[in-house]
Amino acid sequence: MGAQSELRQRKSTPANGFTPSEVGRKRDERLDKHEHYEFGGPWGVVAMMIGFPILMYYLWICLWFHDGKLVYPTSLDDVQPFLERMWDHVRTEASPNAYAWKVYSGFFFFQLFIAFIMPGYQQEGLPVPSLGYKTLMYKCNALSCLYVTMATAAILHISGIFPLTSIIENYGHLMTVAIIYSFAVSFGMYFISVAKGRQIRMSGNFFYDVFMGAALNPRIGSVDLKMWAEVRIPWNITFFLAVSGACMQYEKYGYVTPNMAFMCLATWLYVNACGKGEECIPQTWDMFHEKWGFMVIFWNFAGVPFTYVYSVVYMARHDPFEYKFSTPAYIALYATLLTAYYIFDTSMSQKSRFKMQTQGTFKWRKAFPQFPWGTIENPTYIQTEHGNRLLTSGWWAYARKPNYTADWVQSLTWGLCIGSASIIPYFYSVFFINVLIHRCGRDFERCAVKYGKDWDRYCEIVKYKFIPYVY
Repeated sequence: MGAQSELRQRKSTPANGFTPSEVGRKRDERLDKHEHYEFGGPWGVVAMMIGFPILMYYLWICLWFHDGKLVYPTSLDDVQPFLERMWDHVRTEASPNAYAWKVYSGFFFFQLFIAFIMPGYQQEGLPVPSLGYKTLMYKCNALSCLYVTMATAAILHISGIFPLTSIIENYGHLMTVAIIYSFAVSFGMYFISVAKGRQIRMSGNFFYDVFMGAALNPRIGSVDLKMWAEVRIPWNITFFLAVSGACMQYEKYGYVTPNMAFMCLATWLYVNACGKGEECIPQTWDMFHEKWGFMVIFWNFAGVPFTYVYSVVYMARHDPFEYKFSTPAYIALYATLLTAYYIFDTSMSQKSRFKMQTQGTFKWRKAFPQFPWGTIENPTYIQTEHGNRLLTSGWWAYARKPNYTADWVQSLTWGLCIGSASIIPYFYSVFFINVLIHRCGRDFERCAVKYGKDWDRYCEIVKYKFIPYVY
């Protein structure tokens, strides 16, 4: 049959769209086994586990103490003094002091506590091959938890118990505690998972398996730890760091710049999107395939919140006139963000709701904001030999990863909001595009194994990876 004849134009029903065939089961068995190393193997992941924290300290020092400029030894004789100065900054301004432990731990366990007690929307996930195609239920209450957190933070700030400006003021100390948490939880989850016999897809190399993770769906009661950590920790901290920067500006100047307000809006859009569309997350690669190891835990606990908002850190330490724009430039900046966010939000929604429609688990959830074209009526798709369906409608008719493209454009605006004042806030977009390209390659490789010739037919129909008619 030709590629076009494989397309089905009809409503997704609770048919066997997610019930794998015998061929599909054999392919899933292969995908649930370790076949080759990624990320450069054991040596590569060890280098990243050591290198990422060092890079975070270096970039923070450049922002905090060197006017946002990259610094380096000027000669061989300067190497040792340079390293001593770097260490002195870390030792004095980024020590894991008692205050940082209290703040980060309080936030961490408060998020875990309200995740347990707040009511939530119950969403059924995809069938998990390693669990015999059992589906797991996910309690989606991130949105209500977000607003409880915002209200609590407002009360603490107004009452003077915990001024939000203290988040930025203690940035280095909090970052160190976050890094310690990420290492402790990563290694702890590895040992717990192995002790309970819940490990899957293991390589046999200790450091590599800690990095990639041992367990797929670790839980404490009703809380899925992987989804909880992905939504509640990084993006909440990111948002409150932006708010902290805005509070600092207001206290110092009596106003908040459009640039800082932009970051408050951008981070709120992201954290709110994670909450109001949380029922879509169980349908994603992160929940369905990625294990909960250092790779994910480190970036959720420390990497994302303490590297993605470098523009906020810069603005909190510099005069607003150093990054002031013209009115047309501000309009263009905000318009780019909102356009990219709309495509990101609706493309994610289209894909996840299509999977839910196919599985027969889709229900309309009232959450703000809901955008037009978030759900595709009568979608086209390829019915695969595996048993799954590959969407070819909506944004997904133009590119295989339209959400990645829109997400990256958002990341770029987080650097553009300070213009050329410093290159360090562009770390997010530079790092992120490399992550997305690598992740895209991993995903496409997995899909080629999972779907075989059906994937080739899909690629003939949806030709472009990221940008329609370009790439």
